[in-house]
Amino acid sequence: MDQHQISKEYVYDLFLKFFHQMEQFEEHESELLLEELRKTIAIEGSMNMTEIHVIACVGQHEPINLTSVAEKMELSKGNISKVTNKLLKHGWLRKTQLKDNKKEIFFRLTPTGKKLFAVHEKLHEKAQEQFMGFLSQYDGSELAFIKKLMLDILSFYEQRIMRNASD
Repeated sequence: MDQHQISKEYVYDLFLKFFHQMEQFEEHESELLLEELRKTIAIEGSMNMTEIHVIACVGQHEPINLTSVAEKMELSKGNISKVTNKLLKHGWLRKTQLKDNKKEIFFRLTPTGKKLFAVHEKLHEKAQEQFMGFLSQYDGSELAFIKKLMLDILSFYEQRIMRNASD
């Protein structure tokens, strides 16, 4: 095997390690977020990250309809419908209609949903600050390469997802 091939395999191994570390980090962050929410808001029952991210999406774009939530989150309308029904039932969301459009249903946050949204946003801001601190060790040309690499990786996986969806 030539040095170039070994290098690609090593990069792939590092990518897999990164992916697994991110999964563990996400699980840990989810647990911390839910713990913080329980302390702040007294959540009854369990919430998953998809439900929290639907609340965040509604909070950022309210009033917003089901189709727009699905598009912004890149999830199916059926999946979003199930999540929003649960969030409505638990009092995190409420349905509204616009004065000039009585047919379509839009979602808004309830006062409790707004509290959850605020806690979520605060934790996201903290995570963003930490990541920006991490990136500060790189100069402009290194950041440009990282940007290109990330865009290429995203494109690679988006193409794979689209291919799998059409199979």
